[in-house]
Amino acid sequence: MLGRIARWFDSTTHPEWYHGAEKQPPFFEGWYFKMVNADRSLRYAVIPGIFISDDPAQHHAFVQVFDGLSGQATYHRYPASDFQAEPGFFDVRIGKNRFRLDRIELDIDDDLRTVSGTLAFGDSLGWPVSAVSPGTMGPFGWLPIMECYHGVLKFDHEVTGRLTVDGEPLDFTGGRGYVEKDWGKSFPAGWVWMQTNHFSRTGISFSASVAVVPLLGGWFPGFLAGVSIDGVRHVFATYTGARSTKLEVTDDHVLWVLEDNSKRLEIFATRADATLLPGPNRHDMGTRVPETLKATIHVKLTEHGASVALLDDTGECAGLEVAGDVDRLRAAINA
Repeated sequence: MLGRIARWFDSTTHPEWYHGAEKQPPFFEGWYFKMVNADRSLRYAVIPGIFISDDPAQHHAFVQVFDGLSGQATYHRYPASDFQAEPGFFDVRIGKNRFRLDRIELDIDDDLRTVSGTLAFGDSLGWPVSAVSPGTMGPFGWLPIMECYHGVLKFDHEVTGRLTVDGEPLDFTGGRGYVEKDWGKSFPAGWVWMQTNHFSRTGISFSASVAVVPLLGGWFPGFLAGVSIDGVRHVFATYTGARSTKLEVTDDHVLWVLEDNSKRLEIFATRADATLLPGPNRHDMGTRVPETLKATIHVKLTEHGASVALLDDTGECAGLEVAGDVDRLRAAINA
């Protein structure tokens, strides 16, 4: 019993680790690596993960490869036995592919696509982790009953290396990257997610999401937003006492306003053509997740009473998802 508690404590305070070793189905876990090259002509997301179902026939590992400019996405399925995760740190292998925080090594060759090569990632800080607030989820990260957990592992880092995709060499050296992950029983019933680290200068990164969060028979619009400016993070989240004061979602934009006792965060995301990616529900990878890497996000961060904004800039090459029952979120926030 003490050993299990110690393992649970260690894994909770290390969101990058694999969390499924002792989980009962349904369970999924996936890591999200976003890479944009130096001149922004290449925008890729690579998503490795595993899905464990009540139906053993649905058990499988996967690697998704998403070309954010062409919109082409491929889902490469592997037997669950091909998934290997080292205990005590993040080192995941799926078939011949390997994923760590400092690099990914790809070797995919099937009827859908061939992808090979290695991309190395520079140093970067993730969401702060402490015993009180173990990462992006804050104190909610300690609750074993949450439907979905989320972690921001690297806000912004340099990318070096090349991939060869269907015979075409793609050079990412000098580009920028971002890493996050999700794990749990299912994606939420509805959510908005957005991320960019391509502002007018390096050193600025932004990630935010709001979702339908079920809890104890009810639900609430759980949200978090992190703005990193030269290593200083400004966090707005349900657990910090911040408030979502406005959420507007149309076919062409998302307007979201958050406030706390000292600052105001205004977000205006311009939507773009999206590709439907497979995502987990409690039964299979049948949730369809509309994602784009062609959005833009204007972020304005101001201190109350200040005449000059801490940040007033537009991020490009932005990831954006508007999925599921967003009307429920909008109604709750704007009530």
